[in-house]
Amino acid sequence: MSVFSYFFKAVSKAVRLYAYLMLMVLSAHSSAAEPIKLTTESYPPFNMITRTGEISGISTDIVHELFKRSQIPVEMELLPWNRAYSMAQESPNVGVFSTTRTAEREKLFKWVSPLTSNNWVFLAKKDRNIRLSSLEDARKYRIGGYRGDAIALYLEAQGFNLDLVSRDELNALKLDRDRIDLWATGHLLGPYLAKKQRVDGLVDVLTFKETVMGIAFHPETSDTVINRLNTTLQEMYNDGSVDRIFNYYR
Repeated sequence: MSVFSYFFKAVSKAVRLYAYLMLMVLSAHSSAAEPIKLTTESYPPFNMITRTGEISGISTDIVHELFKRSQIPVEMELLPWNRAYSMAQESPNVGVFSTTRTAEREKLFKWVSPLTSNNWVFLAKKDRNIRLSSLEDARKYRIGGYRGDAIALYLEAQGFNLDLVSRDELNALKLDRDRIDLWATGHLLGPYLAKKQRVDGLVDVLTFKETVMGIAFHPETSDTVINRLNTTLQEMYNDGSVDRIFNYYR
């Protein structure tokens, strides 16, 4: 083999290797840079619309900072829960938050979590003096829930008959008017909605499940994106960013 031929083959091999490596880099960059669509619902104080029409809240602010640090383009839309949840099931590169991470949902999505905790509680009127020691103690009461919500689905799976509404804040009014005895809701959400409805005198009579919420992504969403977001989220916990956002809403 001549020196020229050897040199030509060596250069060609180097060029092919370089081209392959560049293709891999560009491919990874492309998958990470694809715009992500996030859907959410009105679920204060985690996600809510401000007076100026912007989406805000504990989870929303964490998500905004998360995507900013990860340098991943994102679009966000507030929708009714059932529609927001369905979009993440049907379309790649779509995620829905704040989604309670349950065993039933675990394999349906790829997860970026936890964004925050969300304990499930029963609220009751203080003057009713209702006392519960366990979930079983609640069976004899009329319980209000939010249709399609993880809390309601959990209780229904346990055999509870619930009085369901399309908007959770309606349960505050129903409880105040003695149309239900207990309201199954989140430990932060319930008091917030009750205050908005000018309903006071409610107390937490039982915490029946401790859960976390996150972003549930369509399973075909790039692992590059999921891994980057989870890594960045952990960094936000480590540097205190998540705590600062949470404390802002206290």
